[in-house]
Amino acid sequence: MHKSFYTILILIFVATAANAQRTKVENQPKYDKARIHFGFSLGINKADFRVRKSPDLFQFDSLYNVDNLKQTGFNLGIVMNLRMGEHFDLRFIPDLAFVERDLEYTFYLNGKQQKPSTLKKIESTFLDFPLYVKFKSERVGNFRAYVLAGGQYSIDMVSQAKVENEDKQFVKLKKKDYGYTIGVGLDFYLEMFKFSPEFKMYNGLDNLLVPDNTIFARSLSGLNSKIFMVSLLFE
Repeated sequence: MHKSFYTILILIFVATAANAQRTKVENQPKYDKARIHFGFSLGINKADFRVRKSPDLFQFDSLYNVDNLKQTGFNLGIVMNLRMGEHFDLRFIPDLAFVERDLEYTFYLNGKQQKPSTLKKIESTFLDFPLYVKFKSERVGNFRAYVLAGGQYSIDMVSQAKVENEDKQFVKLKKKDYGYTIGVGLDFYLEMFKFSPEFKMYNGLDNLLVPDNTIFARSLSGLNSKIFMVSLLFE
């Protein structure tokens, strides 16, 4: 799925950039004078954890290692943009994010690795509330580049901290998270709307791990979110 998305994104970018080079007409010349803009965003995410292992990891029976495996999800969002000046905007883009992150536990018994490894899937459906400051370059024809940074508060609507599961030894996470996001993007002014491919990285600041007595939680001292996002914005 994600490879196809990247391919489509590159093709759109190349076609849009080529069109911007050919045309001499400036599309929507008064677009950036408006105080408020609205739109929507579609995107994919690649999520994993910053894993902090317990200092006593090797004292837990036959557990040898814990790895996190990146998984792909997707985002749907609404764009609200407030013009703050010629080069600055304030952006609020609440979205619904479907995220999966897997933890792989490797065990050894009598000096031999046990296969397959034990995989713990952690699925989340986040309501994200990010607030960004966007710094824009000068507009050149129908093109602008920009960078953005801001904070984000998230609520996991299916938090595994309270999930009743047939697997009683699942890894539990807190329901709420917060952190910061940095990113870059490109604005293309088309005849009917503005199109923007955008790349962002989110780093969670809160330790999401809910401690319990299972070996899967006791072998860890912390889990922090780390999510890379590629979005297409239409405004």
